[in-house]
Amino acid sequence: MQVSPLSVEQAIRSIQQQTPVGAIEKVAISESYARILAEDLASRVDHPSVDNSALDGYACRERDTLSATQDHPITLKLIGEVPAGRHFDGFVGRGQAVGIYTGAPVPRGADAIVPVEVTRESEDTVVIRRPARPSDIRPRAQDLKCGETYLRAGQELTASTLGLAAAMGYAELQVVEKPRIGILSTGDEVVEPGEELYLGQVYNANSYSLAGMVHRAGALPVLLPSVQDDLNHLENALDRAGPLDLLLTTGGVSMGKYDFVRDLLFEQGEVLFWKVAMKPGGPVLFGRWRERLVLGLPGNPVSCMVGFLLLGRAFTDGFLRRLSPLPYQQRLTATASQVFRASGFKETFQRVVLTHEVGGPMVSSTGNQSSGVLNSMATARALAVLPPHATVHEGERLEVIPLGPHL
Repeated sequence: MQVSPLSVEQAIRSIQQQTPVGAIEKVAISESYARILAEDLASRVDHPSVDNSALDGYACRERDTLSATQDHPITLKLIGEVPAGRHFDGFVGRGQAVGIYTGAPVPRGADAIVPVEVTRESEDTVVIRRPARPSDIRPRAQDLKCGETYLRAGQELTASTLGLAAAMGYAELQVVEKPRIGILSTGDEVVEPGEELYLGQVYNANSYSLAGMVHRAGALPVLLPSVQDDLNHLENALDRAGPLDLLLTTGGVSMGKYDFVRDLLFEQGEVLFWKVAMKPGGPVLFGRWRERLVLGLPGNPVSCMVGFLLLGRAFTDGFLRRLSPLPYQQRLTATASQVFRASGFKETFQRVVLTHEVGGPMVSSTGNQSSGVLNSMATARALAVLPPHATVHEGERLEVIPLGPHL
């Protein structure tokens, strides 16, 4: 059994080792936003499928227009036009031009386009005041080449990558099934928002902040009724939680007399680790109950959120086979605008405001760093990462984890 707190990296590895890989399902591309791709995608087509025009204008032979200027224009014979989605059956010969629109196939014989803005069209001729340019023709397969792979398994399907998948010809996509993650808040003092609040009670913020983070991580949050500090009630709640890939609990994992999540997992379940050398979020527990993985997060709201961000995401990202680095690994370097100190032997994560100055990003504290000050998570834009025993002085550099993509 673990006798001392794990490092954050050790805790992440422990969770990753126990995380199952999600099944694969096929869904319509219209339902695929923010899902994780489960297969490499090669284009089924060339895009564009033919040489086409990059603008509205006239397709012609470049050499016929080389002498065209504003003061000395040249005149070409107009032999037809071609809108997008159609093609011109004829051939563009010497001294001839075809009206063309953006995206339309370039007619045979033409090797350049002159934009409509520098022309004047009459009934069967077009006057050109500037040479046509071959660069205004988009060559076949300029964007996508049939058979070439452009998207990889493990990528999140964003607006741009979904558009790319559609352009490659995919109506359905293989994606990783979303994990079902239960969220169970514990504590006699926990009351649902909207109910009457009595002295010493608090509203259940943890369930809803976690649900948002679980959803943002690409998983399905399953909100469970909160449970009081009672061993039998807790056991029944765990047994009735239903089919889940992971159960998140909040509260009941520290050193107190009423920390029943800890007691139940130690006495009747399996504990894989308890306590991580991090602040906030140190008294976190990871184990199993009836073969179900359980991540027990602290009850303080900031500890709860930071614990899921740094550790819970190891489960969701592993289950989903996500390619991008974990939030713990997504860092940038900034300049401290004040002194920052770690909390002894613990890796410390302080909530900070991140500003972009001429000399680069700068960070300043959100203020009170108590793990009960939930408002600081709403104002924070990053977590400053302080190694054990570290002190960072004003003007020195430190690493930060931006919160934007995760919260």
